[in-house]
Amino acid sequence: MKITADTNVLLRLVLADDEAQGLAAVEAMENASLVAISVHSLCELAWVLERLYKKARSEIATAIRGVIEAENVVVNRPAVDAGLAVLDAGGDFADGVIAFDGQWLGGETFVSFDKTAVKLLDGQGIAAQLLK
Repeated sequence: MKITADTNVLLRLVLADDEAQGLAAVEAMENASLVAISVHSLCELAWVLERLYKKARSEIATAIRGVIEAENVVVNRPAVDAGLAVLDAGGDFADGVIAFDGQWLGGETFVSFDKTAVKLLDGQGIAAQLLK
């Protein structure tokens, strides 16, 4: 079976905080011939891990890498790599993904009120402008 994993499945894999759901998540992932993971689910995963579970960004990056490196997992790798680059630099995973998607769609400059996002993206050579 080819499956798409919801964020709550990814959370059970990463956190292993519910034995029954964790086992079900592992079995579903291992038994699937293909596991599609949406970048949106990874953005939600990062947000929940940081905001609700108070995980450090380095732990979140490790969790995302662990989930996507399984042989049967497919993701939009360039978008995920962009998110991880910003996360590794101390920013939000979603900001990297948003900037990547914007460029892919034809946007030339990432604009935001988020000073940290603009600074980190600019530091990576991505055109970014702080709105005031």
